Amino acid sequence: MALEIRISRKAYRLAGGGQRLVFEDFALQVAEGSIVALLGPSGCGKSSLLRIVAGLDRAFSGAVTRAPRRLGMVFQEPRLLPWRSVADNLRLAAPKLDESALADLLAAFELEGHGGDYPGQLSLGLARRAALARAFAIEPELLLLDEPFASLDRALHHRLRLLLARWIGARKMTALIATHDLDDALLLADEIIFLDRAPARIRGRLPIAEPRGARDEILTSLRASAEIYYMIGGPGNGTSEVAS
Repeated sequence: MALEIRISRKAYRLAGGGQRLVFEDFALQVAEGSIVALLGPSGCGKSSLLRIVAGLDRAFSGAVTRAPRRLGMVFQEPRLLPWRSVADNLRLAAPKLDESALADLLAAFELEGHGGDYPGQLSLGLARRAALARAFAIEPELLLLDEPFASLDRALHHRLRLLLARWIGARKMTALIATHDLDDALLLADEIIFLDRAPARIRGRLPIAEPRGARDEILTSLRASAEIYYMIGGPGNGTSEVAS
């Protein structure tokens, strides 16, 4: 297994007193090389889970077991250092990045001509591309993506999703993608994990057999199958795999 996550309890303190319970007796295993989408409503704990896996949040009872590996993460906000150029943001993540590799990376994420720009000069779409490029610059073995297309218009959302699908498909890695967008999950992941509202529990796990590059053509069928799967609560009550 690439990841084993066991969270006995995770709660946030509320400003007015009391706590909001996010996880209780939660367990998840992710196989090596799997691209897994965490699909669930806002507030169900998707972002919290990614932060726990990344080691950014240690205020929980439980354990995360993962082999030492290069970790790349894309947050809901681009989080580029505003006093550094796009090129320097990439070099900070990957100090060994030479000029040729940097140019290739900028071109791959449609950032040609923007290497010298500062984050404040970028549109949201360009900033999101820069954040994706930074995550891939380190050649991650484990990639964590937290709503990477949030707040983008539909056309740009689709373009970046296709770009991300190509990069993920061409590399060996394990990835966790937090999203509430069913199409993102269907088009990017090898498996969807459906989460209910907090305290989060796994409602079901849905493997997707169709090759990633061919899913656009049958997206309507995939979407309908996934919605039925969610409604029946997972395997044992119907189809447990989506395929053409």
